[in-house]
Amino acid sequence: MDIIFLRANRTKHGGAEVYLSRLSAELKRQGVGHKIMYSPYPKWLPSWMRVLLFNRFACEKKEDDALYFSLERIACPDIYRAGDGVHKVFIEVEKKSLFNPLHMTYMFLEKQCFNNAKKIIANSKMIKQQIIDTYAIDPKKIEVVYNGVTVAPVDEREARQKLKDEFGVDGDREKLILYVGSGFQRKGVREMLQLLSRLKEHSFKVLIVGKEKKLAEYQALAHSLGLDGKVIFTGARDDVATFYAAADIFLFPTRYEPFSNVILEAMAYGNAVITTKQNGASEILSDDFVMQSPSDETIVSVLEKLIEDESYLSQVKKDNLAHVKHFSIEKNVKETLRIIDEVLH
Repeated sequence: MDIIFLRANRTKHGGAEVYLSRLSAELKRQGVGHKIMYSPYPKWLPSWMRVLLFNRFACEKKEDDALYFSLERIACPDIYRAGDGVHKVFIEVEKKSLFNPLHMTYMFLEKQCFNNAKKIIANSKMIKQQIIDTYAIDPKKIEVVYNGVTVAPVDEREARQKLKDEFGVDGDREKLILYVGSGFQRKGVREMLQLLSRLKEHSFKVLIVGKEKKLAEYQALAHSLGLDGKVIFTGARDDVATFYAAADIFLFPTRYEPFSNVILEAMAYGNAVITTKQNGASEILSDDFVMQSPSDETIVSVLEKLIEDESYLSQVKKDNLAHVKHFSIEKNVKETLRIIDEVLH
């Protein structure tokens, strides 16, 4: 039986797309045959129309000897990996309009997708519970498989030198706090800047990596908070590994994230990592590094300690490097293949 993975968009930066590329590469390494089906429809079409057309295209094309492993909300999956979370929860969190045709389309297909799939893979316990609570899906139908990470080694000294040459930051003399992610509003950059403005006058720099349409607003906010000279907005980068390798602390106060790959990536490059409980990835962190909300001010004292106490920071980094080894892409593929095998037999 052909294993066919479904994902509408081809992009280098999306979390699900990064996961699919890692999964596909590991399957190839293991000699497991598979195909990937992308949307054939042009991006100039309205988003909601592309979603509906891809659903029809995929379901009409499906053959009896094909196993559909979908990373998209479609009506005919055999296995659905809910890497994008629960859209109905997302629009409540973000207070999106229910009359937006894209949100209406997603919710229409999401319900069918959860009901029709033989198995659902959630990438965190948080998402599994949201699926159960929102759509009354049988818990036995849902399995939690955490994301897996693989990273290319980067020399820390070389990485720090590159950032020093380009941005004038000196990772040997000042602590480097890193954020990586596009779409600043949902991922808490406003709240992050407000929290950073409460830090004492330590020697630290903040690198904010990611694409943002309203970048000028965040630059103005940083200025108004007295963070001039402290915060550097780099825009989207293809060399994100350099930033991870050079950084000390990774701060990601997102409002909603099923399980962000950036948490594993930051841990794998030896960062102390902080995120919110609204991020499914928080389930793998110690409670000390989990914020109750994007504006949780109690995290300021934790940041202070990481910046001030070199031995504490060093130990947290070592702990994260050891812990992240339990979240390999090999382990993820092994668990995913087990679920595929269950559906096949």
